[in-house]
Amino acid sequence: MQVRKQYPFAEFEPKWQQFWEERASFRSANPGEAGSELPKYYVLDMFPYPSGAGLHVGHLEGYTATDIVARAKRMQGFNVLHPMGWDAFGLPAEQHAIQTGTHPRETTRKNIDNFIRQIKAMGFSYDWSREINTTDPGYFRWTQWIFLQLYKKDLAYVSEAPVWYCPALGTVLANEEILQTPEGPRSERGSHPVERRPLRQWMLRITAYADRLLADLDGLDWPESLKEMQRNWIGRSEGAEVAFKIAKVTPAARAAAGESESFLPTSGTAARLNLKFEVGPDGRPILISRDQEAPGRVSAVPSDCGGEIRVFTTRPDTLFGATYLVLAPEHYLVDTLTTPAQREAVENYRRTVSTKSDLERTDLAKEKTGVFTGGHALHPVTGELIPVWIADYVLAGYGTGAIMAVPAHDERDHEFARLFRLPNVKVVLSSEHQEVGACFPGEGTAVNSHFLNGLPTAEAKKKMIAWLEENGHGTGRIQYKLRDWLFSRQRYWGEPFPIKWKDGVHSPLDATDLPLLPPELDDYKPSPEGLAPLTKAKEWLELPDGSTRETNTMPQWAGSCWYYLRFCDPLNGHAPVGPDAEKYWMGQNGVDLYIGGAEHAVLHLLYARFWHKILFDIGVVSTPEPFHKLVNQGLILGEDNQKMSKSIGNVVNPEDIVAEYGADAVRLFEMFMGPLEQMKPWSTQGVEGLYRFLGRVWRLVAEENPEGEWIANAKLTDAAPSEALLRRLHETIKKVTDDVARLQFNTAISQMMILVNDLTKEEERPRAVVEPLVLLLAPFAPHTAEELWSRLGHADSLARAPWPRFEERYLEQTDASIVVQVGGKLRGKVVLPVEAGKEAVEAAARAEESVRPWLEGKETVKVVFVPKKLINFVVR
Repeated sequence: MQVRKQYPFAEFEPKWQQFWEERASFRSANPGEAGSELPKYYVLDMFPYPSGAGLHVGHLEGYTATDIVARAKRMQGFNVLHPMGWDAFGLPAEQHAIQTGTHPRETTRKNIDNFIRQIKAMGFSYDWSREINTTDPGYFRWTQWIFLQLYKKDLAYVSEAPVWYCPALGTVLANEEILQTPEGPRSERGSHPVERRPLRQWMLRITAYADRLLADLDGLDWPESLKEMQRNWIGRSEGAEVAFKIAKVTPAARAAAGESESFLPTSGTAARLNLKFEVGPDGRPILISRDQEAPGRVSAVPSDCGGEIRVFTTRPDTLFGATYLVLAPEHYLVDTLTTPAQREAVENYRRTVSTKSDLERTDLAKEKTGVFTGGHALHPVTGELIPVWIADYVLAGYGTGAIMAVPAHDERDHEFARLFRLPNVKVVLSSEHQEVGACFPGEGTAVNSHFLNGLPTAEAKKKMIAWLEENGHGTGRIQYKLRDWLFSRQRYWGEPFPIKWKDGVHSPLDATDLPLLPPELDDYKPSPEGLAPLTKAKEWLELPDGSTRETNTMPQWAGSCWYYLRFCDPLNGHAPVGPDAEKYWMGQNGVDLYIGGAEHAVLHLLYARFWHKILFDIGVVSTPEPFHKLVNQGLILGEDNQKMSKSIGNVVNPEDIVAEYGADAVRLFEMFMGPLEQMKPWSTQGVEGLYRFLGRVWRLVAEENPEGEWIANAKLTDAAPSEALLRRLHETIKKVTDDVARLQFNTAISQMMILVNDLTKEEERPRAVVEPLVLLLAPFAPHTAEELWSRLGHADSLARAPWPRFEERYLEQTDASIVVQVGGKLRGKVVLPVEAGKEAVEAAARAEESVRPWLEGKETVKVVFVPKKLINFVVR
């Protein structure tokens, strides 16, 4: 026997969805249209990739939050822009095409149709007239146009960069397709070994905007933790770039200088250079003092210079402690520095490193590895010979691709030096006791550093930079961890570059030639050599003037860098966005509220901010930042408290839950689970609780007759509500209003539950309270609210009905419920005017029937009184 539903959501939810769609109830007004005279509010979701799996409950969390805000703002008198679109280029559709031969366009369209169906079933109030799709030529025409603007400003350039290549699959793979396994990196599909190969790539010069990307974070209403993630990713650091001359020294010359193979000074070298050592705990010699000859002297080792190695350091004050250099294995000078004796070891090491990701290489927890090149450099200050090594923890793309190693004052260098028995020179003295040979990375006083001796770290930095600049050995410099953006993919399903090549020179297409469409292909695989699929489209590739098209495509990030602008003016055929629409929707704050997952906290936001600043510089947009307020929704876990995964089998299908409990119950539960930003587990039983709550709301207005029909509830009345009920109503209006503004949806729902409980206890339910409750509920449970509003006799939709207003007079507290304790234990309560003093409260408490038995026959030792809250009798 089927259980009777708490309320007939299956009947009215589809009805109101159709009503909203037919009347375009949520259409936003652009400048010049009726409604644009209202203040604007732009609330945006991070638009989804339309995967074959469809919507999941994580999507619904963020979409419900933005929808509540959008609906509340409309009722509060705003012209609300709340759009939806599709970040539809991407790898899964292309992989499906490779396997099945189905064009990615067909797969994408099918997936989008499914997403639209699921989203509309949830009652989200999107303006569907503004729907965009990054794979639509009318959209990516402007993505290509924006790339041309970067190209014209010299912010796009070509470089050889390493990419992942899978010999077994015969294809280049994106980082997202690589798995890090104990056996090394493997392809996600088939678990085949992969390797790094250099290929020609387009790069975007995001580093040119590093200062602005960093500085402008301060004015954004973003979580501080998220801003800090972006600051760390940009990684601004001040220091010096130092030049180390490459020494062309023969093994005989090194032996003559007294340097052993382990690069520890022999007794002869130490005596000649007046070096004094202590023996460390691991048996290594540690330099504790050196002679005070003038820096910059010529080394005692005869040598010729063969170029220079430039390194960046944030601690130029420690330069006297640099005992070796480390280059990235890919550094262009490695071949020059490597001696014949070390050639095989260096090449073997480089091959091993080529299979590692940057993340794996820089993992601080892993054991350090490296190989000596056989080459040396001259220390720019002391003139001493120092060995040059290669190691995987130094990356070619970061800084200069080389570091000076100061083992005494850098943990990573210290560990490397300990492993390979390299010298350790203390040049900074801590104010606290340090063990011999211990690493001290902090600031202190310079020692063993000639003209820096005795200076605190800050002054020593400045003095060393000045010396380097005066003597032509370096310069002060600001450096960023941020690297230029690798913008190429060897893929089919992406935006083609509006670029052509002739005689090895690239040039842009004319804007009138846009959009440049991808060619139709039967085979979407890259070539066995790793060449992009577009190389197979000969007719498309080769142009009449003898030039050829660029065969790489743009990454999926490209379309998502500016989509928020296109929503403002989606049908504009003359510009990405028109000036009037841009100023109206993006003026002052840009996007007023942006909600999405924390997985986009760095890259998407950084790339979008970068493109926005370029568009600002060329006059396309009027604000320097795109997103004023940003909130990251928390992850929703499975009922087993684990991350939802198909392999675990704990994925929750929202369609099943909606069919059982209705969309409004799911919406309410998504918001009632806890604070929006927090991680929380799913609970189907919890959905049932919210479903029952909506049933209680429903029965405030409707009741079931013997025939099973829902009719007006006989307890509904036009009578004036009691003073207590009015107070509860206005308390609820204020709290829900404030909580929606603060995105504290769970506590707003709790407050509405309190009001519903109060109404349920009443013999008569005044319309003057029920109707404002329905309006407050509307953003959270719009289908139920619309149906109740209609049953209450209103002909119009409540989508733009005025939001309830609270009256301060009902918020003023006149009575206080005071707890009565005897011996610290609760024995009763009394309700008295808030101004009641201790004597009045004590008298009322003693007269309270539930309290009297606990005071009779006992001596009151003390009375503790907290005004408006508590009175406690201490007795014996």
